[in-house]
Amino acid sequence: MTKPIRVRYAPSPTGLLHIGNARTALFNYLFARHHGGTFLIRIEDTDRKRHVEDGERSQLENLRWLGIDWDESPETHEQYRQSERLDIYQKYVDELLASGKAYKSYVTEEELAAERERQEAAGETPRYINEYLGMSEDEKTAYIAEREAAGIVPTVRLAVNEAGIYKWNDMVKGQIEFEGGNIGGDWVIQKRDGYPTYNFAVVIDDHLMEISHVIRGDDHIANTPKQLMVYEALGWEAPEFAHMTLIINSATGKKLSKRDTNTLAFIEDYRKKGYLPEAVFNFITLLGWTPGGEEEIFSKEEIIQLFDEKRLSKSPASFDPKKLAWMGNEYIKKADLETIFNLAKPFLEEAGRLTDKAEKLVELYKPQMSSADEIVGLTDLFFSDFPELTDEEKEVMAGETVPTVLNALKEKLEAMTDEDFQPDNIFPQIKAVQKETGIKGKNLFMPIRIAVSGEMHGPELPNTIYLLGREKSIQHIENMLKSL
Repeated sequence: MTKPIRVRYAPSPTGLLHIGNARTALFNYLFARHHGGTFLIRIEDTDRKRHVEDGERSQLENLRWLGIDWDESPETHEQYRQSERLDIYQKYVDELLASGKAYKSYVTEEELAAERERQEAAGETPRYINEYLGMSEDEKTAYIAEREAAGIVPTVRLAVNEAGIYKWNDMVKGQIEFEGGNIGGDWVIQKRDGYPTYNFAVVIDDHLMEISHVIRGDDHIANTPKQLMVYEALGWEAPEFAHMTLIINSATGKKLSKRDTNTLAFIEDYRKKGYLPEAVFNFITLLGWTPGGEEEIFSKEEIIQLFDEKRLSKSPASFDPKKLAWMGNEYIKKADLETIFNLAKPFLEEAGRLTDKAEKLVELYKPQMSSADEIVGLTDLFFSDFPELTDEEKEVMAGETVPTVLNALKEKLEAMTDEDFQPDNIFPQIKAVQKETGIKGKNLFMPIRIAVSGEMHGPELPNTIYLLGREKSIQHIENMLKSL
């Protein structure tokens, strides 16, 4: 790497930040930070039909939430939005027109569609056929005059060298090459509205912003030969390319889609659910990159230090929601209670559960949570009707010693004062039941847990009884005894 490392993330403000785009931003960020380079953000907003109001703000806000920072962006530099660079693109369009490497094309959309239908009907691969083919200079002049008189606004097409070979040594894929004749003919570099096409504008931007490495998804591989043609036409050196493999849904084996309703596909979704950003950052990092070894939990600083572009995977990355849930849980368990309580507060408040015991509830279920929104479902026991027992739970409660255990505990709880009713004092009462009845192990704890909470598994039993309250716990035990 002889020249300064400069990489970019260049989103279109056409919607929310998708997991795939977040990974692109993240890998560019890690590459720059690991090598001491520059990471910039450029907004590619020339697709005016798909432009979404507030799309740019959403992209930047969600990147910041993830923990990604940048050195240059539209916030700090002028003309870092493509819509602000039209005069720059025009300069290079004019240069290519003047050199004969590009030309104005007057073929209408209707004519293009008709030709495409003809080619498909004939079993031919659809491609643009140069409209000036076989014309003399006089015929060409007359054709242009006729089209302009009809008010047809031209596009500008790059004259493709069909005999050319366009190849590069991809940092992920290795050697890749395309023949110029397989590109589909001369292609549009400037649309009728004066806006550049993506494959033209991106080359101008990357060159002028001195981008050294272009790291992006492998859905861009087919764009790369077109971009190399522009570099060639303008006499510029191309950057290095790295095309990351697709992210696939682990459940379906298909490409992770924005329309996949079974998977949360946008960073905004994880923010709204109350995931810790560090967990999502860590998870996305492992979608197509591995640090080596068995460890999977890393801080951002550790990931930056470990990041090695040579370890970018050549195989599709599997998006596994179960792994994300596990990772989210690991981060929540390690986080301090105040952080998680503040994260859970809005969900408790919306559910009408922000009581004086709310923080204790969060503390109780913190070891089980992957995201803060889960606190509502986990605390149903304390705010909803007693659940219907499963067959397995009913089988436990049919045990011969169950009434003995429940009656003994009921007496202990009734003898406690409200002042004494604390988790540290409740556990000794359970142990006292064990001593008095001689019943221990699961024959002791399981009936108590089911009688009090209606569930076989859950957080620590003394805490559960405390948070339910003395009266409610006694009531649950009495109801269970009546049903036996």
